[in-house]
Amino acid sequence: MSDPPVSFVGSFPDPDIALDPPLPEIALVGRSNVGKSSLLNALVGQAGLARISSTPGKTTLLNVFRLPTFYLVDLPGYGFAVASKSARAGYRQLVEGYLRRRERLAGVVWLLDVRHDPSRDDFVMQQLLVDHERPVLAVLTKSDKLGRAALAVRVSALATALRLPPDQVQPTSSKSGLGIEELKDSIAAAAAGETL
Repeated sequence: MSDPPVSFVGSFPDPDIALDPPLPEIALVGRSNVGKSSLLNALVGQAGLARISSTPGKTTLLNVFRLPTFYLVDLPGYGFAVASKSARAGYRQLVEGYLRRRERLAGVVWLLDVRHDPSRDDFVMQQLLVDHERPVLAVLTKSDKLGRAALAVRVSALATALRLPPDQVQPTSSKSGLGIEELKDSIAAAAAGETL
């Protein structure tokens, strides 16, 4: 099956931006170096749609992509130490405003690097997601870096560390394609009003 058409809508500094037409929104959030752009490109089947940089932290606005029945919204990464303190505070304010106020936000895809234990910043983001009662799927990126047995151990360990049920944790790889089709299905279901 071919990937659905997708287009870049724009980059916005305002969490209250009105998108036309009004459609369900699925947000992608994660640390600055977690591979959000690579995963987004893999999800939509367009290698150059979201720009991939060797310098983490390039996403500083809400980057909105339109699919036929919903929007994918790439949120600024967190935990980027090179940015100034005021810039990091601005990113957090934008992300928090988006999570708190978007009426059409149908779910959040929360990206974590499978190779690393959750950081303090990850736990802060988790609390933010809990506080705003948004449906969340924890997506473990770069899963191709581990063998099958090691990956199973890491998925279990991260689910335990994050206190999430195993079905709420999805290993993926934008490089090998692992878990991408399953993630597409989960996102489409959430956009249609089902749980992530």
